[in-house]
Amino acid sequence: MVNKRVTALGPNMKKLVIVAIIVAALVAFYQLGGAEYLQPATYQALYAEQPTTTLAVYFVVYVAVTALSIPGAALMTLIAGAVFGLKTGLVLASFASTIGATLAFLSSRLLLRDWVENKFGNYLQRINDGIDKDGAFYLFSLRLIPVIPFFVINLAMGLTKLSTPAFYIASQLGMLAGTSVYVNAGAEIGQIDSLSVSGILKPSIIVAFALLALLPFIARAFMNFVVGGVRRRLAANKAYAPWAAQKPSTFDRNVIVIGAGSGGLVTSLIGATVKAKTTLIEKGAMGGDCLNTGCVPSKALIRAAKARHEILHADHFGLGIEGPVDVDFEKAMNHVRSTIKAIEPHDSVERYEGLGVEVIQGAAEVTSPWSVTVNGQTLTTRSIVLATGAEPFVPPIPGLNDIDYVTSDTVWELKSLPKRLLVVGGGPIGCELAQAFRRLGSEVAITDMAGRLVPREDEEVSALLEDVFRRDGIAIKTRFKTTGFVRDGDRQYAAVEAEDGTAEQLDFDVVLMAVGRKPRSKGYGFDALELETRRNGTLDVNEFLQTRFPNIYAVGDVTGPYQFTHTAAHQAWFAAVNSLFGFVRKFAADYSVIPWATFTDPEIARVGLSEQEARDQGIAYDVHRYDLDDLDRAIADHATEGFVKVLTVPGKDKILGVTIVGYKAGDIIAEYVLAMKHGLGLNKILGTIHIYPTMAEANKFVAGVWKRANAPEKLLDWVGKIHRWRLS
Repeated sequence: MVNKRVTALGPNMKKLVIVAIIVAALVAFYQLGGAEYLQPATYQALYAEQPTTTLAVYFVVYVAVTALSIPGAALMTLIAGAVFGLKTGLVLASFASTIGATLAFLSSRLLLRDWVENKFGNYLQRINDGIDKDGAFYLFSLRLIPVIPFFVINLAMGLTKLSTPAFYIASQLGMLAGTSVYVNAGAEIGQIDSLSVSGILKPSIIVAFALLALLPFIARAFMNFVVGGVRRRLAANKAYAPWAAQKPSTFDRNVIVIGAGSGGLVTSLIGATVKAKTTLIEKGAMGGDCLNTGCVPSKALIRAAKARHEILHADHFGLGIEGPVDVDFEKAMNHVRSTIKAIEPHDSVERYEGLGVEVIQGAAEVTSPWSVTVNGQTLTTRSIVLATGAEPFVPPIPGLNDIDYVTSDTVWELKSLPKRLLVVGGGPIGCELAQAFRRLGSEVAITDMAGRLVPREDEEVSALLEDVFRRDGIAIKTRFKTTGFVRDGDRQYAAVEAEDGTAEQLDFDVVLMAVGRKPRSKGYGFDALELETRRNGTLDVNEFLQTRFPNIYAVGDVTGPYQFTHTAAHQAWFAAVNSLFGFVRKFAADYSVIPWATFTDPEIARVGLSEQEARDQGIAYDVHRYDLDDLDRAIADHATEGFVKVLTVPGKDKILGVTIVGYKAGDIIAEYVLAMKHGLGLNKILGTIHIYPTMAEANKFVAGVWKRANAPEKLLDWVGKIHRWRLS
């Protein structure tokens, strides 16, 4: 008996073998004169004598070019038409390109995961998201509209879960239109028999090259209006099928809006303005979180805290304040409540009913794609807009329910100023309230697992804010995880652990949980409709803000991607117009220019890319900075903390992003929001008169920084010579 041991190649050895084969193939391609087979003349000479051999050689070379991602696929497609004619060339190029693409796809799946992710990470994320949502149809759309180079698609698709047969079929069909146009152009080129104007400018040749130029636009239109329409209709029919028997023959209303926050209010207002029968349903207070527990009360409290801070530091202006500046917390909270009361009429039932909106106060439940139940009554409607908002996320930390904690929703219920406040979460909400309570007199500590406060901003922004917080007396514990809360008699403390394993105990009287917000998607009937959600729990919508049911839309925090009041209002326009006039035309929501601000002192405002985001995404940029300690108005107001930083396209004045840190940053940035929205560059800002002395002058000065950095030095040297010559 002979024992045999068969040793399988390990995964790394398999990869090495495949890499060796690919490298050998590349070397062989060029060593054996493969570059000659990327020229039409090579095939023309051979085709006349050995047509079958020529067809085979061309097919093999084309497969090799696409499989090895060698530049020249477009040229090979033109050669197919020029040498073999339209019909034969189309068959050859279509199958060869698809087979080669599939081989590249399989190679990527086996070998190139890390490299492709590092090299084309931005493309890959979009592709993965598209595949998760639409599968092979997404690949088909990429093939039809060549936004991303085909070889990148081949490599990136290998890293997805898409099956090989699905990849092949979608590629074969998706590339057919583009291949046809290229082969046709090649065929027309091959028929040129004279280099005269009349020989070159034949109508057929002009048409062929016009089609070549118009291909992306024709393909996009085809995808949007034909394929996209059919696809949306099929998806809609599938979604509506289980509910078809419940569809009413007539409707009570044109649109029902659920939620009276920013998104719901604006949607309702637009509906009533265009004379649509509009119903707004709200189970809580009108105005939503922004008016009652978010933007308005927090800014009122921040202003009260800032007033005390200014009094304590009035010596900057030569004013001496003797004695303590006591805080009457009840009066401070009355200021908050009176602010809400003053703004309430803007969002009131009376106002909206006066504008033509039917307002119903009660808990709404969506019972079918066309019906909503509220207060025991069922209402039917053509469209539904979901604007249910979000609420604070409270993580399941051990012991949390045994101690005194508040959220951004309930902090306004405090009856007295906490002596010691622990803020868990270093994002915008946590930072705003931490600074406000510290300036009102609380001892404040802030913890976060991230390495710095406001981690979405650039590191220098975080560093500046942390420096201000420390000067204010706030204890900062970043890179600390809160592992539990303990109540021991009258003592309450948080057990926290640093990254290096060091454990600490932080005493407090009240904890503010500010670790984020979660969408309100439970209790409204969404589950029965099987509305799709994303990983973060937000409702999944398409570019028109439609859910899986085309007549049900979602706006604001319940869908994202931004949790800002102004973004919800922005989305509301699209939802209102699409829900009421979508049978004529729909508009895709535009997120190209979204500003936001964190209302600490100094304020942090941003629009577009931060410098960190530009680096992470591999986007080339120039950076221009102006520090506020050089600005006359900032010096006069003793508000020199901060800067204006603008990112531009290298060598151009096109604005990629702006970060402003400083007094009234949220107001100052509006000029850049307008500029980016309407394609205005720094030259336009530099040429605009700004009132002196104002904080807004910083915008002009940073544009001057850009101008000096991009001054035409050689031209200026010649100008200087001319001026010196004129002195003689």
